[in-house]
Amino acid sequence: MNSILKSFVKMPNFVQAQQLYKMPQYKFSEEVKVEAKKTTLRPKKAFLTLTDRAAARIKELMMKRTSEDVKGVKIGVRRRGCSGLTYTMNYCTSLSENKFDEIINDKGVTIVIDNKALMALVGTEMDWVEDDLKAEFVFNNPNSKGTCGCGESFHI
Repeated sequence: MNSILKSFVKMPNFVQAQQLYKMPQYKFSEEVKVEAKKTTLRPKKAFLTLTDRAAARIKELMMKRTSEDVKGVKIGVRRRGCSGLTYTMNYCTSLSENKFDEIINDKGVTIVIDNKALMALVGTEMDWVEDDLKAEFVFNNPNSKGTCGCGESFHI
């Protein structure tokens, strides 16, 4: 057995071991103040952001829908198309359909994101584009790995 270990085993208490090996003397009865490190939380990444044109177009569409009590627009994703997934967009009459849906209020418009589509839509920007041939909502999705040739569907 090692000589240091032998002498340590023979010591009746920790104080004698401190004296023998010239360890710093600690008094365990003293209070030690430990300051907690302040943590800062990173801002939550938005699931979906709207451009000004998209917000204006959604407001315009909701104003035309006077027959129903429309609270907002619900956006989701479903399996369809050449590439696998397509975006769905419907009027939403109740904001409390599913407790796991994400509700976003941006630029005066209420958007409800279906809980099944949350992971596919993180960081997506929704825009309204008009040109000579078509007028449509365009989703700029950073999670999309590719789209089909016609642009109707995407995959992640």
